[in-house]
Amino acid sequence: MTRPANGTPAPRHRFFAFLRRHKVLSVSAALVLLALSIVGAALFQPWRLFTSSAVDEALPGATPTPSGTLAIQRIPEDPGTALPTVVPVPPTVIARGTFVSQEHTTSGTASLVKLPDGGLVLRLENLASSDGPDVKVWLSNQEAGGDWFKYRSGKWLDLGAVKATHGNQNYAIPAGADISGLDTVVLWCDRFSVAFGSAGLNRV
Repeated sequence: MTRPANGTPAPRHRFFAFLRRHKVLSVSAALVLLALSIVGAALFQPWRLFTSSAVDEALPGATPTPSGTLAIQRIPEDPGTALPTVVPVPPTVIARGTFVSQEHTTSGTASLVKLPDGGLVLRLENLASSDGPDVKVWLSNQEAGGDWFKYRSGKWLDLGAVKATHGNQNYAIPAGADISGLDTVVLWCDRFSVAFGSAGLNRV
């Protein structure tokens, strides 16, 4: 007899119905958790906490040295001619600053350099920072260090994605770009609006 005389389900049937409902809920919850995990991994990319990269670019118009500093190229005078020694115009450092840490430990120097052809380049040397999603190099009119929320409310120039977490690297300033007042370099995580580190550029 599977059903009592009063028409209510037998206790055994009620138990199995409960198990079926519980199984459906468990599968649904597992699918939701899996979807959230996939979305979270795509956004936060937590594996980047354990990755790094390096690049060592020479500055255009300069002879690179092992330390990554600048060297002037010189053409020796030809003793058989009356021509004077030719000394090409070297890249000129206009402003320089040292990185301070913000959301992540960051070190190294940043320099604004005028090239022999008149172009401007932002040069990062001995950079050491952390990996992260969508990290950009900005020039900002806000001060280096401190609360990074200020960078979004200020004026900035995006120079593109950071090339590596470590090393020496160049970022061309677009021709005609107005960089007046943009005296701070920021490693900016655009996805989460946080600054990894920044460097105030002081005129030299």
